[in-house]
Amino acid sequence: MHKIEYLAFEVLYNAEYRIPQWVEYKLTASEVDGAYSRKGKDFRVDSNVNLPQADDSDYKKSGWSRGHMAPAADFKWSDEAMWDTFYYTNCCPQNQALNAGQWSTLEEKVRAWANKFGSVSVVTGPIVGDNINGTIGESRVVVPDAFFKAICSGDQAIAFVMYNRKKNENMQKCAMSVDSLEELTGYDFFSDLDDGLEERIEASYTLKYWGL
Repeated sequence: MHKIEYLAFEVLYNAEYRIPQWVEYKLTASEVDGAYSRKGKDFRVDSNVNLPQADDSDYKKSGWSRGHMAPAADFKWSDEAMWDTFYYTNCCPQNQALNAGQWSTLEEKVRAWANKFGSVSVVTGPIVGDNINGTIGESRVVVPDAFFKAICSGDQAIAFVMYNRKKNENMQKCAMSVDSLEELTGYDFFSDLDDGLEERIEASYTLKYWGL
């Protein structure tokens, strides 16, 4: 794995699979709105990173969309930060109906929570799982079975898993504790928190707190 630091988010990149392992960043209320848009931007290889990456040809006619892990719309406050989200180091093959549908709705919720609570810490990434859909392109870019998102704000945390397909359960049924997501992925989320606080907030989740 290779850690890549961009202006506003960090990527743990899997060069073998040519997708990120996860992305991590903090989003504040003041960053939710901004003057910059994704108009005129498209995915590209990060030439500053000397690692194997997917490219346009891998996705062309693959049947899979280019799915941002750190979403462009979270970085409207900076043109550079938004451009960074369009590197293939931040991209996974994603079902288009999921990308434009329920996953997009979850991303919108994250921005709403940043506004409501002042800031949120976010970790997002793919779950390769059994890799039921194989790979795409000459680069053999791995298609994940699912995607996760873990969110922490103050003394509350919640996680979600959505499968890489057209339909998922509703958002409430996709929710789980961060501990459950850690068991599923093998990752340790929000490890910078005080150990006691981390242990407490990752053990359970409260849908009402998140307005779900």
